Amino acid sequence: MSHAPQQPQYGAPAPAPAPASPARNGLGTAALVLGIIGTVTGFVPLLFWLAGLLGLIALVLGLSGRGRAKRGEATNKGATTAGAILGLVALVLSAVGAFLTFKAVDEAVTEIDKQLSSTAPKDATGGTATKDATGGAATKDGAADASATPVPEVLGADETVVYDDDLQVTVSAAAVYTPTEASDGHAEGNTAYRVTVVVENAGKETYDSDTAFLEARAGKDGVTAGQVHDEGLDGITGAVAPGKRATGTYAFDVPAGAKTLTVEVTPGVDYEAHQWELKL
Repeated sequence: MSHAPQQPQYGAPAPAPAPASPARNGLGTAALVLGIIGTVTGFVPLLFWLAGLLGLIALVLGLSGRGRAKRGEATNKGATTAGAILGLVALVLSAVGAFLTFKAVDEAVTEIDKQLSSTAPKDATGGTATKDATGGAATKDGAADASATPVPEVLGADETVVYDDDLQVTVSAAAVYTPTEASDGHAEGNTAYRVTVVVENAGKETYDSDTAFLEARAGKDGVTAGQVHDEGLDGITGAVAPGKRATGTYAFDVPAGAKTLTVEVTPGVDYEAHQWELKL
């Protein structure tokens, strides 16, 4: 009994296994790098803004990377976790750095304000015990009361300007001065006038007068009146201890016909200049 040969069976081939998708580790790596940079930057208070920005980005990327790792799309779960943690640390350091920076700036501004206020004129007092140069009532020691207006731009003879550190400067009336033959700075045809400057240190710190500066202008046109150097004209020099005063005598060469002499006194580089207008 013969059998017919069987025909081979043809069918669809078995599907090939799908290739594994590559791991998407970019977010975790970026989070780790930015977290490290942000944390290091956070230790520099002035760079708090950069640390905060990098830390925020690192935290967002790290959390996103952890999501990929949970879904099996990434294999660097440890790196993403470390990046997120470092991003959070950078944010904390950024907040601390911002606090320290703003505090330092505030303290610096406060110190500058104190320095400026200590060298600004506080009030001006006249030569009498009843009125000060601002027109307000004054006590017997010449101090103006709280109702007194600010220091006038130009004071008169024998009026006193008082600075916030209690340094007091007074300029006397101008008197005609006859220079000697040994004098320097007097031109023929001009008239020399002598003024006395008194500096009283009523504060608590020693005053150094070596940086004090005087200059004068004459007449309505403000012509420069040069200083006359002569025997017996001794300016204020050296240190003035608290509770002490120093007196200096100066002479200025004034052009003929001038009716006023404006003397400007700058007690030092840290003090505001003030002017006295003296009638001739």
